[in-house]
Amino acid sequence: MARKIVVASGKGGVGKTTVAANIAARLAQKGQRVILCDADFGLNNVDVCAGVEHLVTYDIVDVIEGRCRAKQALVKHPLYGNLFILTSSHSAPERYVSPQAVKLVLDRLAPQFDFIFIDCPAGIDEGFHRAVATADEALVVTTPHISALRDADKVITVLKSYHLNSLSVVVNKVRGDLLLSRELFSPKHIEELLKTPICGLLPEEYEIYGGDLTEIHPAFRVLANNIQTGKRRLYDVTKKYSGLFGNIRRVLKRNL
Repeated sequence: MARKIVVASGKGGVGKTTVAANIAARLAQKGQRVILCDADFGLNNVDVCAGVEHLVTYDIVDVIEGRCRAKQALVKHPLYGNLFILTSSHSAPERYVSPQAVKLVLDRLAPQFDFIFIDCPAGIDEGFHRAVATADEALVVTTPHISALRDADKVITVLKSYHLNSLSVVVNKVRGDLLLSRELFSPKHIEELLKTPICGLLPEEYEIYGGDLTEIHPAFRVLANNIQTGKRRLYDVTKKYSGLFGNIRRVLKRNL
């Protein structure tokens, strides 16, 4: 039976969809059968992030309204044979879709998969509750900046009312040079602020946002392993800025 994990964020622009797609791809690469479900019925861009937008025939509204079976709406990723994308309402963006309807579709698919990641709209509006109602676990994606952390705290407060099996934080876009110079909140400080464990640190690097999942950054490999095993190992975002050459990189980056 699949673990159903909603990936949420307090605000847009923190990289939530990219994080969800890369975790899903890495677990599929490791042999897990994974669905990446787009529950953001407003922006619905998971298929673009996964690089499969040209392969979409049906979406979840087609399943709900009986135009196809749930399996027919799954798009198999061309690079990762165990990864399947379930898109949201491309066919009928104006339709109201209930939480119960989405949950029924995912519950129908769950016995045949190991993980279902549900990409959730940012914030805590109706779309957020529709996505969370289908899940058993949650990841909250934030950046180490005060505005994003405040919004993440609000999302976490609401998520705790759902009594999920697990709830953890992924801190994205972390500049290792600023972390070393103590110009960013440390992971320990963020855990204290949010009163929630961190299961992943992701660096602010160009390579981490490839766009079509052709390359999976090592930080996502660490994060995916944590999610699969329950470990809390964090990727070292400061490593490239340590030592003599690291100090040179820090100076150069600061002057860019």
